[in-house]
Amino acid sequence: MTALLSVSDKSGIIEFAKGLVSLGYTILSTGGTLKTLEQNNVQAQDVSSYTQSPEMFGGRVKTLHPKIHGGILHRRNNSEDLKIAKEYGIANINLVCVNLYPFKATIEHTNDFDTIIENIDIGGPSMVRAAAKNFASVLIVTNPSDYTKVLEKLQNDQNTLEFRQQMMIKAFEHTASYDCMIANYMNQRFNGGFGESHFISGKLVSPTRYGENPHQKGAYYEFENFYSSTFKTLKGEASFNNLTDINSAVKIASSFGGAPCVCIVKHGNPCGFALKSNALDSYKEALKCDSISAFGGVVAVNAPVDLALAQEINKIFIEVLIAPEISQEALKEFDAKKKIKLFVCGGKTLKFPKDAQDFKHIEGGFVLQDSDYVDSNEVTGAKCVSQRQATQAQMQDLEIAYKLASLVKSNCVVYVKDSAMVAVGMGMTSRVDAAKAAIRKAQDMGLDLKGCVLASEAFFPFKDSIEEAHKVGVSAVIEPGGSIRDDEVVECANTNGIALYFSGKRHFLH
Repeated sequence: MTALLSVSDKSGIIEFAKGLVSLGYTILSTGGTLKTLEQNNVQAQDVSSYTQSPEMFGGRVKTLHPKIHGGILHRRNNSEDLKIAKEYGIANINLVCVNLYPFKATIEHTNDFDTIIENIDIGGPSMVRAAAKNFASVLIVTNPSDYTKVLEKLQNDQNTLEFRQQMMIKAFEHTASYDCMIANYMNQRFNGGFGESHFISGKLVSPTRYGENPHQKGAYYEFENFYSSTFKTLKGEASFNNLTDINSAVKIASSFGGAPCVCIVKHGNPCGFALKSNALDSYKEALKCDSISAFGGVVAVNAPVDLALAQEINKIFIEVLIAPEISQEALKEFDAKKKIKLFVCGGKTLKFPKDAQDFKHIEGGFVLQDSDYVDSNEVTGAKCVSQRQATQAQMQDLEIAYKLASLVKSNCVVYVKDSAMVAVGMGMTSRVDAAKAAIRKAQDMGLDLKGCVLASEAFFPFKDSIEEAHKVGVSAVIEPGGSIRDDEVVECANTNGIALYFSGKRHFLH
């Protein structure tokens, strides 16, 4: 029996090779893998000596040879294939262990195109695909995490067709993901990220019990390794809907640097937010915005959760809590809440991946765009178009309101007072309806809006939203501007003594 080992990621390869040798395998190897094996007293034959063909072109050609690919691909139950293999001295290669040149690591550490090109694997994917195609006779291994399982299967005579089929699927996933990465990189480099084709590739993290509804299957995937390495479950199981709400809550809570802010989300939209001097005060103030909707919601805390905060959270039913840390005392406090789900990610503050591109499924395809973010100077650099200017405190509230508005479903308006959201209107077909709905909710909650600020993610098409804002005492407004009726909106703000700022940038979120 012959095993071909040629790996870029050499973790575990020595133990794996020794295990194969103990099972009677002869090892073929190349380049760095061969050197690693020899340095660790694992007997292996150089592929070049096996094929009687030297490596060529700086290592670009070494395994592209009939004795390699014929040894992998010939059909063991096909008499003509067996005849040709015998005629040309092509022996069986029964196991192929290959993982590919580190293209991803290369593009993360250099922009030198010549180096990047040399880290595009050719022989590796060819061997992987060949072995996967001939899985009826050949076992393909592409992931070091499978080495132990493979050895156990071989030791226990369980190298079944079903097992080889599973490994075949993994192999094709491995090469497909690799090719997607290269194609997307080339399109990003030469076509601004929007080429003739775009590939979305993710690794399974875990199935969910179901999708949005019980009759739908569900699972979640990751682009890199954030969810499998950084996002940790401490209690419960994240559902499909939990994950989408967590996404909304953490994106908001992590948008304010290291500030100990708290965001409460229900059905994808924030129903509470506050940024106070500590997480406990932030949570208390966030809850005031809409404590009714917060029931059964998702709470993202941008600071470690201690016992005092856990006790406060436990006063109502919260379905999901996510924070960078949850203390042991806090975890014990949550034991009494059987249905709460606890997750951590980050370190001292929440950390979330910031994907460069964003996509949404539409029937028959998807729409792709650059991801939307609020620039660091978008509020401080906004143009004051009114006679009155905002105070420093109002500018701080405007920045909070503006960042929140960029992450709330359109059409939306967000009201903030003393660093806490006091009203929000979202997902409305009319912007003035969003303003009115937010005001009604705040009044139902007994909140005083006088002196608050208002942000809109898109321009006000009419002055009516400013008029509604004035009725409840809004002191300052920020919006993108750009309406054909901007002059009317500015005049209304001046008439009512409101500071008005145009940011010049829209932040629709549909």
